[in-house]
Amino acid sequence: MSVAELRRIVLFRHAKADWPQVSDHERPLAERGRKDAPVAGRKLADTGISFDLALCSTATRTRETWKLAVQEFPRRPKTVYEERVYEASPGELIAVLNEIPDDVQNALLIGHNPGVQGLAEILSSASEGDAGERMAHRGFPTSAFAVISFSGAWKSLEPGVGTLVDYWAPSK
Repeated sequence: MSVAELRRIVLFRHAKADWPQVSDHERPLAERGRKDAPVAGRKLADTGISFDLALCSTATRTRETWKLAVQEFPRRPKTVYEERVYEASPGELIAVLNEIPDDVQNALLIGHNPGVQGLAEILSSASEGDAGERMAHRGFPTSAFAVISFSGAWKSLEPGVGTLVDYWAPSK
């Protein structure tokens, strides 16, 4: 694949988590999260994007979200559980994404706020249709995702190089 070809990164926030007496990293999904994750998976599948790679935080709630969402996909992408995604800033997430091999056209990152929302905002210098307005209005609630396209190598991914092409969040 040419590095100049269009690539897509989908930033997906984990589904609603519960608050039991465990460490933050070990928090499981709440009942609502277990219902929302497959819905988000169907919406992701409906985008028609064929993912080559999924990078998922090692936190329990992100792993559970991914396990429920990916069941809705026609094809399961290679999945890498990445410790650096947990509690990562937008800059730290960019550093992780810069390491993606160039044979990967479309990648999905399953992570946490505020990093995921911040990354969606700083990568996108433009938006298509009303995606930017919807994201600005809704923020980045649990189970939301943003689809960002860009051209170039993954190592060239940096603030402002992308276009927000789609955004989805579950109904309140």
